[in-house]
Amino acid sequence: MRRTARLLTGTGFAVAAAALTAVPAYGAGAGTGTLEVYPSTAVPGGQVSVNTAACGDKGVATGDAGAVGAGTFMLAPSAHNGEAIGQFRVPSSAQPGTYEIVAKCAEGDRQVTGDLVVALSAAHEQVQPRGSVKTGVGGALGPDPVQTAAGVAALAVAAAGGTWLLHRRARGDGI
Repeated sequence: MRRTARLLTGTGFAVAAAALTAVPAYGAGAGTGTLEVYPSTAVPGGQVSVNTAACGDKGVATGDAGAVGAGTFMLAPSAHNGEAIGQFRVPSSAQPGTYEIVAKCAEGDRQVTGDLVVALSAAHEQVQPRGSVKTGVGGALGPDPVQTAAGVAALAVAAAGGTWLLHRRARGDGI
């Protein structure tokens, strides 16, 4: 039993060590193989910036945001850690959903992708419906105030008459 536990524990440590050495440190190689999209969630009409370090220090890339309807855009080298940076505007006709944004490096055949989420509002809040439901039955308060007043008067007369009849019956007068 102890031998099996030691064997499994030793294997677990070996797997964890291999996983840690396989993942690069944040500062060392972060962003080298991805297209980073800022903000990752945008609203129609919003401005989006993308950057990547995949094209090298002086790399230029062509971005493609055609999936969301924004077309192509250029990524130019920047002074920020050798990253290429570009921008595009989300069309006002964009529908909510997740879209893939692609950047192809000018030199070589390197291509990187990132995701953009388009939402109706920046806070992802649920849009509450407003207005009335057209069922054909009508509502408690109709559009005509005269009809509403007549209905309230009829209910008042019925309530008063019912109360009077119950009072007579309780006295023993009968109906």
